[in-house]
Amino acid sequence: MTEDARPWLVHYPEGVPADVEIEDRPLTSLLDDAARDFPDHVATAFLGSTLTYRQLHEQIARVAGGLRALGVGPGDRVALVLPNSTDHVVVFWAVLRLGAVIVECNPLYTAHELGHQLEDSGATVAVVLDRAFEAVASVRSSTSLRHVVVSSVADQLPARQRLLLRLPLPKARVALAKVRTTLPTGTAAVPFRVLRRGEPVEQHPVAPSDVALLQYTGGTTGVPKGAMLTHRNLLANAAQTAVWENRAVRGQEVMLAVLPMFHAYGLTFCLGVATRLAGTVVLLPLFDVAMVLEAIDRWRPTLFPGVPPMYSAIIDAPETAAHDLGSIRGCFSGAMRLPVETVRRFEAASGCMLVEGYGMTETSPLTFGNPMSPARRPGTIGVPMPSTYGRIADVDDPGRVLGPGDRGELQVRGPQVFAGYWKRPEESAAALTPDGWLRTGDVGVMTDDGFVTIVDRTKELIITGGFNVYPSEVEEALKTHPAVEDAAVFGVPDDYRGEAVKACVVLRHGVVAAPEDLRNHCRSELAAYKVPRIVEIRDSLPRSVVGKVMRRELREQHLAAVRAQGR
Repeated sequence: MTEDARPWLVHYPEGVPADVEIEDRPLTSLLDDAARDFPDHVATAFLGSTLTYRQLHEQIARVAGGLRALGVGPGDRVALVLPNSTDHVVVFWAVLRLGAVIVECNPLYTAHELGHQLEDSGATVAVVLDRAFEAVASVRSSTSLRHVVVSSVADQLPARQRLLLRLPLPKARVALAKVRTTLPTGTAAVPFRVLRRGEPVEQHPVAPSDVALLQYTGGTTGVPKGAMLTHRNLLANAAQTAVWENRAVRGQEVMLAVLPMFHAYGLTFCLGVATRLAGTVVLLPLFDVAMVLEAIDRWRPTLFPGVPPMYSAIIDAPETAAHDLGSIRGCFSGAMRLPVETVRRFEAASGCMLVEGYGMTETSPLTFGNPMSPARRPGTIGVPMPSTYGRIADVDDPGRVLGPGDRGELQVRGPQVFAGYWKRPEESAAALTPDGWLRTGDVGVMTDDGFVTIVDRTKELIITGGFNVYPSEVEEALKTHPAVEDAAVFGVPDDYRGEAVKACVVLRHGVVAAPEDLRNHCRSELAAYKVPRIVEIRDSLPRSVVGKVMRRELREQHLAAVRAQGR
């Protein structure tokens, strides 16, 4: 296969182009277009509260003015520590309107995890959920934060919904007042509603190559680093993904947004694609089967991007049978391997098509997708998306391209590939080949017509429930426990999450610690999904001749033990 050959194009559904046009304009132009063409169409729906595209556009202009009054200008970094919510959508677009840069953060992160991202990014303003405030405030002194804006779910809801959720407004105001009095000296706390009273501002000029988003990801070192995604990167991926659903009609789609928007996958689908399609985004702050089914009944979504555990939970829930899923036309699964059995069962229960795709933070994120047609092949990640190329190369010689059926490292090239890692030029250079291909770190096999199956990883990344866990980060957390001498962390198969985090730990001589003690210690240092589900105490860890812990051997030992027990 030559470098420019694209045999996979024959599998594209009718109407899906080989390439997408990417205009030289800011990402926010997607929102401007939707507000111009569909001003009275519902743009966001959040727990009973809605905004039309006209209302959303007006609120974004005012919040941008509120942020400018706090000193936010072009190139400044603004951290968002928010779940899916109306405030998240508004402030995302408002920051970009100022020519500033978004730093997406997981609101479930611990103070330690948030501290690294805030310090590394140099964020001067953080917009945080009230429940995440204490974690942010506790690390402020080591960051460049000047202001903390506090968002409350209660403030975003109509009065009736506040009562239903048992979040009366007076209680929310008391909580906010308490937050404001506990801020460290020199940091101003601003209720989000104050931003809504800002003077409206117009879009600040930005170049397509300007960074729009720092999306933090890890690596073999376990130190999270910011992938720089430009306006052009994000525009391109929104266009590529939107055209992949060839039956989508602008102004008529409803997106079920339960994927977290602080994750690159959720951000592209639930903001980028939905806005390009001028669709209604039904925002859910967390995944709960009852909440999802209620949203389906109320809003009749047409598109439902998710991860395999979500689809499995829905088909396993007894109450699902009493609900009509027939409005859903397409489900796109990513972030982890999609079992073929899950595809079969979900499609039988819902009547819609469920296909698997592939991407990574560094690619905005989508690069591969199964066709939304009978040409799809469950068990594979599909074929390269429009304007995207894929190839398999020798793991040890990344410039040597392999042929169909050969196992090697998957490499990708396209307009969605990032601009590099924030303040890490050496790691940026290592991620790309001299001829511009991104090294994914995943080992795959490509057929002669372009379908790829992922079979392994060169990086020892763990993907649990769609979230990335880097072994070194968990190992470092374990080693801060006074009883731990050494630790090795790796992923093991899990029917629900795809993979579970397991730790093998060597204790200091003469010291005793129970596995649950070590898990509790990790909970104070790490987000819940990173905490090892299995902790095994061992006398020693296997090492290579150069002293490196052999995680792969530990994983094989675990798998052998499971097989021996017949599980």
